[in-house]
Amino acid sequence: MKLARPDIRHPRIVLAGSSGDDAGLVPALRKRGLHARWVSWDNPDTLQADLVILRAIADYPDRQDEFLAWTRRVRNLLNPPDAVAWNVDRRYLCDLESAGVPMLGSGPAGSETALIFLGGEQSHAFTAAAPAEPDFELWDLGHAAIAAAAEHVGIGVGELLYARVDVTGGPSDVRLVGLDLIAPSLGWRRLDAATRDLQQRRFAVCVESALERLGLGPLSHRRP
Repeated sequence: MKLARPDIRHPRIVLAGSSGDDAGLVPALRKRGLHARWVSWDNPDTLQADLVILRAIADYPDRQDEFLAWTRRVRNLLNPPDAVAWNVDRRYLCDLESAGVPMLGSGPAGSETALIFLGGEQSHAFTAAAPAEPDFELWDLGHAAIAAAAEHVGIGVGELLYARVDVTGGPSDVRLVGLDLIAPSLGWRRLDAATRDLQQRRFAVCVESALERLGLGPLSHRRP
């Protein structure tokens, strides 16, 4: 692709995984002037990228040691390697419970709502069947969960490009079912077209912000 500004160094962005539900992310990034491509996480090309974004990865639980070692080798991984390593171990739930996040326990989950955060801010929500508009109590629990997670691994909440918080219960008794900072489904296909475009544009803006924070923004390094 011919770049409009050849004097500007464009960061090499890799979306590690398969496109699937995330097919709209490359066009959304392109609209922000960011060029990304899909590559399998175990492809050596990921090691040459300036920024690697984890997306749908089906086999990492079966190759956990190899996967975690890879997260330390790539240059800049979102979400950060410390967050991934912490979240891959189910003991993360104990850490969140110790931080005061109410947990479901061993009983049946009942209906669940997935809360999606982008750049540390609430984005959208959905259930197994449709989009959702959760009460603020559910969002409050989601915010508490990602804040506790970020504090535990020593990063700012805004350094989490994405987070999915699964919750259950009503306004008076909201409980955490799980937290996914690794490569969660973000539920794009459950959103109407306008909302999906808006939130995928927000995803791209968060990537742009991450690049600037890392000193990798398109305007950060001009070619001599």
